[in-house]
Amino acid sequence: MNRFAMLGAAGFVAPRHMKAISDSGGTLVAACDPYDGVGVLDRHFPDCRFFTEFERFDRHLEKLRRRDEGIDYVSVCSPNYLHDAHCRLALRLGAHAICEKPLVTSPWNLDQLLQLEQDHGRRVYTVLQLRLHAAVQALKAELARGHRERLDVTLTYVTRRGPWYHQSWKGDPAKSGTLAMNIGIHFFDLLLWLFGPIGAGEEAIAVHHRSEAKAAGVLELPGARVRWFLSIDANDLPPGLLAKGQHAFRALDLGAEGPPFDFSTGFDDLHTKVYADILGGGGYGVEDARPSIELVHRIRQAPVVAGGGGAHPWLQAGEAGGTL
Repeated sequence: MNRFAMLGAAGFVAPRHMKAISDSGGTLVAACDPYDGVGVLDRHFPDCRFFTEFERFDRHLEKLRRRDEGIDYVSVCSPNYLHDAHCRLALRLGAHAICEKPLVTSPWNLDQLLQLEQDHGRRVYTVLQLRLHAAVQALKAELARGHRERLDVTLTYVTRRGPWYHQSWKGDPAKSGTLAMNIGIHFFDLLLWLFGPIGAGEEAIAVHHRSEAKAAGVLELPGARVRWFLSIDANDLPPGLLAKGQHAFRALDLGAEGPPFDFSTGFDDLHTKVYADILGGGGYGVEDARPSIELVHRIRQAPVVAGGGGAHPWLQAGEAGGTL
């Protein structure tokens, strides 16, 4: 039985990791979060040791290691800016890390993780669950047949977030890596995985809007020209969606030349699939995370320009602009 520890046990995504650990037959030995509202632990691991102080959590895991009762994996669900530090803790403890997105918020921190992997003989895995979505894998196989022209793709992701978001670490660009990193990293990884790497030139990226609640732009990829739009503003949800009790909208439109693709369902248990993949000898690592993290870094640095007719259809005329 694999033994796990977890950082960020009170966070939004932590229950998905707990379920994945349970579904995979593992046990959660210890968990840590400065917030103590973690009753969710009782659902799967009522005997899990819990700490509100990182230092005591670290000391406990070190004690277990020295008694030959160490852990095999550390699940990292903490705020984005702490991910690389918590992955380093896992490696020092002789454990593998399974880290939520984004693996790091600055691309140059990836090289240190690679070096530490070599030093300690352990791996840092990243959660890129959209690559395991059944419809996405079918689309990847279809595109790999290579008989389609370059596509005109539109990516839209709107998920409602209240005022709390901007007061939390997620609303602090230094801690979250900006909106494009925090809610967009999975989708940027998906686009690069499906349609090829972004070019090095400035013409490969255009940013049409960047503010604390939304971002939009265009990517020029080998297999597609992608207009993308990300928003946490409920006003950007399609009419009638909230009335149906739905608070998020995600769509990947492949245009008239693209193959049929339904991206509206199939998101349940993707974390369980991630864990099964890792424990089965697969998994995605540091170099798999690099392209999308480097892309978001470039998006952060790119100037905001008027979109004109090339802007995402969700972006209203005259709205382009803004800074973060």
